[in-house]
Amino acid sequence: MRFTISREKLQEGLNAVATAVPSKTTLPVLANILVQTSDKGIRLSGTDLDIAVSTEVTADVENAGGITIPARKLSEIARELPPAPVKIASSGDQRITLECGRSRFKLLGLPKSEFPAFPTIPFDKASRVPSGDLQKLISHTAFAASTEESRPILNGVLWELHGSVMRMVATNGHRLAKMELPARTGDARAKSDFIIPPKALEQIRRLFPAEEELEVAHGENHVGFRSPFTAVYTRLIEGPYPGYEQVIPKDNDKTAIVDRQALTSALKRMSVVASDQTHRIRLSFNSAMLKFSVSTPDLGEAQDELPVRYTGDPLDIGFNAAYLLEILRYMPTDEVRMTFKAPERAATVEPEGWSDPARYLCLLMPLRLID
Repeated sequence: MRFTISREKLQEGLNAVATAVPSKTTLPVLANILVQTSDKGIRLSGTDLDIAVSTEVTADVENAGGITIPARKLSEIARELPPAPVKIASSGDQRITLECGRSRFKLLGLPKSEFPAFPTIPFDKASRVPSGDLQKLISHTAFAASTEESRPILNGVLWELHGSVMRMVATNGHRLAKMELPARTGDARAKSDFIIPPKALEQIRRLFPAEEELEVAHGENHVGFRSPFTAVYTRLIEGPYPGYEQVIPKDNDKTAIVDRQALTSALKRMSVVASDQTHRIRLSFNSAMLKFSVSTPDLGEAQDELPVRYTGDPLDIGFNAAYLLEILRYMPTDEVRMTFKAPERAATVEPEGWSDPARYLCLLMPLRLID
């Protein structure tokens, strides 16, 4: 194998696949990137066996072939190279030479035959999904997925593709984020439910430009996302996702319209003296004012207040401030609408005055107040 590539194109390809390479592995070939020549130039691939990424970049190919190269070392070398064409060649003994300007490197690779094969996914039956729509769903929901290993199903994000609606839902049992969009898949009869790891969704959000249309297809327990130059494959999380619709309240009769930035600032101030374990903050709503109070025995106390537009009976309710702050960070409007039923019932947070065709709702379970 022998080819010449610009430093910029080499870095572009390495940046795309490097995050799929595990930092620690007992299988040496997984620490390598597979480099193969292709019709368009070269294809670089990386995998940790759960997620696989491959991308094609333009290069001048002299001799076809393929080999795996240590990912970290190749990335570090590429980052330090002078702005000149890079010549890469491999010989039959798995030695790789890299030349750029006056710099010359020799690395030891592994044969491409040792690199794991990507999952077989029938793209002839693929749906077509706008990348921008997927990115929107991912960026507003994936944050709410669980990071605890006790309930693996909650470590994933549910992606529902039901005819004219595309929806993503994530929850850790204490908070939930749900967004749905009109589907533009080109197949009104399509119906699929996938539970996808957030790490894979982050690759999709990062690698595919918003203006691209992606092919999406699934095999037995994998789903693949493909554009003309880049592909992401991920193992699905198997099992039934909890019935999230049952926990979203339909009868909340108390409503508060709050300035998002002002609410965020007040919560951050109160968090300074909130418990490091529970992050509990008391919110007291009445017709014109929202009062905050925190009391942590070994730290101290704090109070604050904000003007609000509130309808309903006065309410005292406790929340984990860290969860509420995270929800507010992803709200796309200057004001948010919060609804409540009772101090022990789930509250909802929605964008207020949002003219977007998407529908977005977050749910937050309250914390028991201690008087």
